[in-house]
Amino acid sequence: RISCIVKQGYGLTETSPVTHSSPTDPARIRLGSSGQCIPNTESKIVDTATGEELGPNERGELWIRGPQVMKGYLNNPEATAITVDADGWLHTGDIAFADEEGYFSIVDRVKELIKYKGMQVAPAELEAVLLTNPKIADAAVIPSPDDEAGEIPKAFVVLKGEITADEIMAFVAEHVAPHKKIRLVEIVEQIPKTASGKILRRVL
Repeated sequence: RISCIVKQGYGLTETSPVTHSSPTDPARIRLGSSGQCIPNTESKIVDTATGEELGPNERGELWIRGPQVMKGYLNNPEATAITVDADGWLHTGDIAFADEEGYFSIVDRVKELIKYKGMQVAPAELEAVLLTNPKIADAAVIPSPDDEAGEIPKAFVVLKGEITADEIMAFVAEHVAPHKKIRLVEIVEQIPKTASGKILRRVL
């Protein structure tokens, strides 16, 4: 429609800023993926609980090492030590996976993961499912404290059609594993977001 190739990439302020990019060849671009590592850059996916390196299509925290990684946060050695380890790996705080050909996809943030009975639930995954419902205009998912499970997924939903909270929960349950089911729903007028479109979960 706009007569040009649209590519996705990935990076952080702490990586000056690019670490991944889609290939230049349009035939090799994969929609929804941030692409492959740029030259001289290493990436790996690490289990957030054990620190073990994971294999293809397994979700964990994205770690990056390369010449573009920052030396550290100015006058803040404590924050630097948390973010960049002794081997030079930058711990991004992003949950991702990589396929067999080294295409990386970002799926959520480590800090935003919901811990349901010890199992990790990614809010972004549930939000994506909710937005496939034609009666839902917008959605956000956060952890809600629970005595038995520790945390349960709670959805805030903006409607554009007639649908009940029970119907919303049943809809999500059809598309996800049992531990990922939405267990609370609140109907709201709008989802609070930053100017760049990020959901303000702390407000919710």
